[in-house]
Amino acid sequence: MKVCFISNYLNHHQLPFALAMQRLAQGDYAYISTKPISQARLDLGYQDLDHSYSFVIPAYDGPEQKAKAMELAYESDIVILGSAPDEYLIRRLKEGKVTFKYSERVKKQKTTPYLYFRRIAAAWIRHGRFQKYPLYMLCSSAYTAGDYASYGDYLGKTYKWGYFPQVQEENLDAIFARRQSAPKPSLLWAGRLIDWKHPEAAVNTAQALKARGYDFRLDIIGTGDMEEALRAMIEEKELQDQVRLLGSMPPEQVREHMRSADIYLFTSDYNEGWGAVLNESMNSGCAVVASHAIGAAPFLLTSGENGLIYEDGDQEQLNRDVMWLLDHPEKRRDMGRRAYETMRDQWNADTAAQRLVALYEHLCQGNTTPLFSSGPCSPAEPIQNQDGGKLAIPPKED
Repeated sequence: MKVCFISNYLNHHQLPFALAMQRLAQGDYAYISTKPISQARLDLGYQDLDHSYSFVIPAYDGPEQKAKAMELAYESDIVILGSAPDEYLIRRLKEGKVTFKYSERVKKQKTTPYLYFRRIAAAWIRHGRFQKYPLYMLCSSAYTAGDYASYGDYLGKTYKWGYFPQVQEENLDAIFARRQSAPKPSLLWAGRLIDWKHPEAAVNTAQALKARGYDFRLDIIGTGDMEEALRAMIEEKELQDQVRLLGSMPPEQVREHMRSADIYLFTSDYNEGWGAVLNESMNSGCAVVASHAIGAAPFLLTSGENGLIYEDGDQEQLNRDVMWLLDHPEKRRDMGRRAYETMRDQWNADTAAQRLVALYEHLCQGNTTPLFSSGPCSPAEPIQNQDGGKLAIPPKED
């Protein structure tokens, strides 16, 4: 079976799935890059992976590469298109070949009349005009299906997808023993220090915990525009003994901090298309408290079982959820273990690759009944931001 993945450039979020699919396709896999990685990304520490793997075809490297890419996009059995021109799909769609697009959510900004009509036009050009063909959407956000359904697109043709960082095998008993031997529970927040990620919510939670007499430590990893404001906020609230700003660090160091953290706080709003740190913190056995608006949260978390979901912007609920976890260490560990199992058993690159092949074959046979009940390639039902309160289930008392 020949598989082709088309997007702007290969990055570290896509690499584990690419390697898993290459193994599954026994080498008959190609990643088509349509533009070079930007200097801005390179300055952030990204690597130019387009020229590091033999299965990558940089279509921007000249006419021969572009022609090869176009032919592969037509003749491959499975084709997935992300941030790339639709020209790669038109020929195969006209011949009725099953094809996939993948997308995060498209409605991140507030709507103005101009933006509303621009969105409608863009939705028709990139999606609406292809709806009569066997084109399906792999949703890299829980809100993708709802966003496209509002334009009448992909009705009954949306499946759960996402990003699949490398799942690491962990010794959870050793991790839990190390956490239990620590002098105080550890909370962690990691990401860019920017407004829509809301690191200030974590600091506000620290203030509430201190006021209630909890003994804890909160580490914040990252840099960004809010760094100085957060530093001032920590001093103003006299949290220097509880909260540390650790700056930026390599990904593996972040993972080591996750292994030490009892609770991971993920406070972004609806601008967080997916949020790969959720995969990583769950893989590290953290008890996660996440905003409902994060694209990955409703897919990866079942609130009260393998983590907790609070309604975006509800600081009081965030505080209550963290206090509940601090008050119930056994439940905290149970959630961390289930979170790890979710990554190990279901939300990983190998499972995603195997399920995508199975879904493709299922659709080629004309089957529309669900093939999977949960996880990657299971049906993605349309939900909207305002449905968040229904997703945020408060923890039950003993």
